[in-house]
Parts: sequence; C-alpha cells; structure tokens
Amino acid sequence: MKELVRTNDPVLLSFLQALLHDAGIEAIVFDTHTSILEGSAGAIPRRLMVIADDYGPARALIEQAGHGQELV
Repeated sequence: MKELVRTNDPVLLSFLQALLHDAGIEAIVFDTHTSILEGSAGAIPRRLMVIADDYGPARALIEQAGHGQELV
C-alpha cells in the first residue's frame, strides 16, 4: 500500500475515495479510529492509501480533479 493523502478533513477524504472508486481504484482510509480517539486536536491525520499498482493512476486522477496540493 502507498500513501496518497494525509489529512484530518473527512469531507476531502470521502470525496477523493469516491473519485477513485468511480475510476475503479480501491482506496482505503487508514488511522480513522486512532484519529477519532485522540479527539479534535488533529494530532493524528488520516491517510488515504492505494495498492502500489494503482498509485500512479490515482495520483494523476487527484491532480486532474484539482487536488494535487493534497498529495503526499
């Protein structure tokens, strides 16, 4: 698995996950439960992950959607 995005913005994560899903790319959000447990301080961001084979196409899709600045 490779990390695409690291953020505390659940709306952005949901949007990017749906965007990738519509393109046939499975994306998984890591650290959701840990982030919730620590509260709203934002100390532990959530990570959007894809398998290595989908990394390049996923990056390109996120850039085309205007969210390239969010990429790790």
